[in-house]
Amino acid sequence: MGICDGCHAGCCRTFAVPVTGADIIRIRRATGLSFWDFVCRWADSDHQIAKDVVPHFHFPDQPAMPFVIALAHAASPIFPGTTKCRFLLEGLPDTAHPLGQGRCCIYLHRPMACRAFPAKLNETGELAELQSVPGHARDEAVAVYQLCPRPWEPEDLDPVETPQTLAVIRYEMAFFHNVARLWNRQPQPWTAFPDFLDYVYSRRILPVSADEAPDTEPVIASLPLVQPRTTFRAKAA
Repeated sequence: MGICDGCHAGCCRTFAVPVTGADIIRIRRATGLSFWDFVCRWADSDHQIAKDVVPHFHFPDQPAMPFVIALAHAASPIFPGTTKCRFLLEGLPDTAHPLGQGRCCIYLHRPMACRAFPAKLNETGELAELQSVPGHARDEAVAVYQLCPRPWEPEDLDPVETPQTLAVIRYEMAFFHNVARLWNRQPQPWTAFPDFLDYVYSRRILPVSADEAPDTEPVIASLPLVQPRTTFRAKAA
């Protein structure tokens, strides 16, 4: 955990954490939770969540609003008036940790955005480079929204695993952008989104004969959209 060990997890309280379809499926498999238990669509009219990295999705009920698919937040029972990631376990404040300690209860299965923080691949895609982390990225008057207690150093990240993880993240994010383009051609109701993801991701492995098909646009672009199922009940974003 390094710099994160003993931290109150300000990042897990401050940020809307984007998730890809792969993240969602991995968390569902590991926890047994349903899509509606932990996923929300987060309005991103100012593009502060997507930041030209994460795709936007559109839905018929608010066609002009760009949404980012993200982990849901929940009210903090320890710090009233604040929110936190749905999967953040909070520890009570004490003398050594006045803001408590935070633990991710799905750490081994956490989203790619969490695995990448606070690094990215450089322009050549060969090396990882640290990104600066501000002291606050939310309400500065709220102490629990403070971010990292000190600047990150290269020694805080594994030099083998970090670039490999970032390479996988780049691949998965590129695929998720294709998923968004397919969805946005004919947006369906939010209630249809889980079935759509299941359909697309269940078809990521092609049969042996697929390499004989003409090399035109990506195979994902030809997938039909899934019609909404009325049995799903969406939670408010």
